[in-house]
Amino acid sequence: MMKAINKSNEHVLAGGACFNEKADSHLVCVQNDDGNYQTQAIMTGASFFVFSGALKSSSGYLAKSSIVEDGVMVQITAENMDSLRQALREMKDFTITCGKADAEEPQEQIHIQWVDDDKKVNKGAVSPIDGKSMESITNVKIFHGSEYKANGKVIRWTEVFFLENDDQHNCLSDPADHSRLTEHVAKAFCLALCPHLKLLKEDGMTKLGLRVTLDSDQVGYQAGSNGQPLPSQYMNDLDSALVPVIHGGACQLNEGPVVMELIFYILENIA
Repeated sequence: MMKAINKSNEHVLAGGACFNEKADSHLVCVQNDDGNYQTQAIMTGASFFVFSGALKSSSGYLAKSSIVEDGVMVQITAENMDSLRQALREMKDFTITCGKADAEEPQEQIHIQWVDDDKKVNKGAVSPIDGKSMESITNVKIFHGSEYKANGKVIRWTEVFFLENDDQHNCLSDPADHSRLTEHVAKAFCLALCPHLKLLKEDGMTKLGLRVTLDSDQVGYQAGSNGQPLPSQYMNDLDSALVPVIHGGACQLNEGPVVMELIFYILENIA
């Protein structure tokens, strides 16, 4: 949210929205044959929101809301926009009253509320290593991660799950160390498997998992695909590449365990 606030201009605040399971219906935008867009379903879930601070005080409206394609736009005054931004920075709830300024009763109210973190994420996701459920486990999508090519194939790091990470103890001495460690582990894994990409793909092992454990009394890794450990023929190369990186990460451990699972895909190199 802070990134959206800081990168937007002072008059507009916009953001994408996740699918809302609690909504009784969801806005869907369909492009007609003539190229125009039409909203097909009404309320209450939306795919995006836009707050515009361009509403003039002389318009006679406190605020105005409208459905735009598959999202919602709320027009407010510049003063109200400043108040909204400040409330978001302070993580405070905020209410916008819509309708004409001289109306006896407001037409509607828009409530921006901070709620508990939604733990119902990654439904149906399982680990390619052993089939372990990954539901409700914190994860981060990797959009510009490690990618290496060999023998007409490419292996790409796409995601990391944090199976166990005691945030209260700040397990690694610096958050940047955590990011560097995952990147180094991903790079080592990709480079170790590059000579084997063609064989792995031919054997149907296109989605791979790497689970790394860093603890004071346990340091190691597991690698697998299709719910099974990777065959032993790949382990020597993996050991040579991963063991030094993982043990180096263990030296940075402050206190508390870190268990993370990195997800990789082997794809055809079309280029």
